[in-house]
Amino acid sequence: MTNGNVLKRNATQSTKQAEPAKHVEQAQAATISKLAMVITTYKRQKLLATLFDSILALEQAPWRIIVVDNEQSDETRGMVEEFETKVNDQWGKTVVDGDGNQSRVVYAPQTENLGGAGGFSAGVKKAYELGAEWFWVMDDDVAVLPDAIAKLAPWTKRHEVIQGSRFDYDGGPFYWQYDFRIGLGIPNPIAPAAFGPAGYRVMNTLCFEGGLFSRHVVKQIGLPDPRFFIYWDDTIYGYRASKVTQPIVVPDVILRRTREIGNWDIAGVRQLNSTSDMNRYHIMRNRGYMARYFMVYGDYRPFLFALGTIATAAKEVIRLVAVDREHLRTGIVQIAKGWWDSRKLLHDTEWRPMPSPLDD
Repeated sequence: MTNGNVLKRNATQSTKQAEPAKHVEQAQAATISKLAMVITTYKRQKLLATLFDSILALEQAPWRIIVVDNEQSDETRGMVEEFETKVNDQWGKTVVDGDGNQSRVVYAPQTENLGGAGGFSAGVKKAYELGAEWFWVMDDDVAVLPDAIAKLAPWTKRHEVIQGSRFDYDGGPFYWQYDFRIGLGIPNPIAPAAFGPAGYRVMNTLCFEGGLFSRHVVKQIGLPDPRFFIYWDDTIYGYRASKVTQPIVVPDVILRRTREIGNWDIAGVRQLNSTSDMNRYHIMRNRGYMARYFMVYGDYRPFLFALGTIATAAKEVIRLVAVDREHLRTGIVQIAKGWWDSRKLLHDTEWRPMPSPLDD
C-alpha cells in the first residue's frame, strides 16, 4: 500500500557479524508480548520486498511475521524463504508456537485470492492459533519505521486497539478518517486532526494498514469477516472492537505508504484517491454487510443509513469524474451493481455474523 526512503544497513563486516547478537538482545527486551505481524500480499512482489527490507531495519523483533499470499506464487514463496533466513540470522529463533515451530516467519499461501478481507481473516486466525498476544496488520504497500514497535509498546499498557499514524507516499502526513458516523455508515471527513491534551483520539473504526489489537479483543469479537473481500472489512472490525473496548488513534508515526496513487487534492485539506472498478463495486455492495452488523448491535437506522448510502454513491461518482474519468462508464455500472447487491445482503435470511467468542 515502490520505492522510497527505506532504511538500509550499511556497516562494516565486523559490525555485521555482531548484529545477530545485538538484535537477539533487542528482541528479548521487546515490550509487546508475542507480537505477530500479519501481512497480506497479492501479486506485488516489488512492494513486498520494500516492506521486508523495512522489517529487517526494525529496532525490536516481532515474535512472528505471517505472510498471507493470496496468489500462492512460487516467486513470493521464494522471497519469503529468503526473508525468513535473514530474519532468523538477525534475531534468532524464538519460543515454540502452537505449531511447534520456532522460526519467526510463517508463510501462509491461500488456494484462491481471498481479497484483503479474507487474507487478514486467515492471517489473524493463523496468528491466534500460534499463540500471538498482539496482532499488527498491514498490506504489502507500506514500510514500517525502525522505531515503530517502540512507539506502539507504551500504548499497549492501557489500550487494546491502537492505530498509529502514517506518512503518505510523498512523505507528508496522511490524514485518516478515524471517526465513523454509525447512523450514516460513513467516515467523518472533517473530524479534527489534532490529538488534544490526552495525546490520542478515541476512534470507533480501524485500518488494516498498521492497526494493532490484542488477543483479548480477537477472542471477544471473533475474526475479521472474510466475506467483505475488500473494503469496509477493517472499518467494521474496528466498529465491532469498539463494542468491547475503547480503540484509539495516536500521533506516533509508525509506517509510510509506498504505493503512489492518483488523487484529487481538495482545497489542500483532504484527498480523494483513485480506485478501481472492483473497489467501487465492493464499496457499495459491502454496505449490506455493514448494515447487518449494525443490526446485530442495535445501531441500524434505516433512514439515516439510506442517506449514507446515497452519499457514498455520490462520492464515488465524484471520484469517477474528478480522478478516474477514463472509467466513467464501467464505474457507474459497478456502483449500481454493488448497490443492488447490497440490498440482497440486507435481506438475506441466512446471513450470520462472524462467530464469537473464540476458543483459546
